[in-house]
Amino acid sequence: MTQSSLFEKLKHPDPNLRDQAMWEIAETQDKMTIPRLMGILAEEDTIYRRAAVKTLGVIGTDTVPFLVDSLVNSNNSTIRSSCAKALAQIAYNYKDIPFPSEGIEGLKKGLNDSHPVVHISSAMALGVIGVPALDSLLEILDKTDNIGLAVAIVNAISSIDDDRSRKILTKLADDESADTYVRETANGALSRLDMLKFKSHPS
Repeated sequence: MTQSSLFEKLKHPDPNLRDQAMWEIAETQDKMTIPRLMGILAEEDTIYRRAAVKTLGVIGTDTVPFLVDSLVNSNNSTIRSSCAKALAQIAYNYKDIPFPSEGIEGLKKGLNDSHPVVHISSAMALGVIGVPALDSLLEILDKTDNIGLAVAIVNAISSIDDDRSRKILTKLADDESADTYVRETANGALSRLDMLKFKSHPS
């Protein structure tokens, strides 16, 4: 099957056919595959766009330079948030491979994006990357006055089982001068961290 007909399949209403096309595109990719997938990130068709995000995530770290470039430079917020989501997919699919530092740097810039969907997607992606991204999350959390961003970062930190996560969340939960919503989120995040710890070290 040609790449063109596989790309058509990414629009198919049947998720199984879309997944099949996604894996075939990743396996038979050529030098035009990644730019072509990047072009879909501006599409109105949500199914097609999400399929492209997932396919970029399956291809893996080769897509990182393209994704970071668009995350940082595109003037389209849908493209920027799709890039952050694709970076999260890469981190999820390739847990055993160190995540490229340029990807973490790009997502850190994404945290300062003026568009909520972009900074929330960037925070989520850094949460999926985990411990290597924790410093970036903590640094921006310390500086930001944006309540929505602070909440997104607290939620991302809650999936990173690390002593620094616990320390900052405890500090926020106990800080009476902090925003009520941020404090409540930090409390909930601490509960999730406790569950993570229990799952990885059941007594």
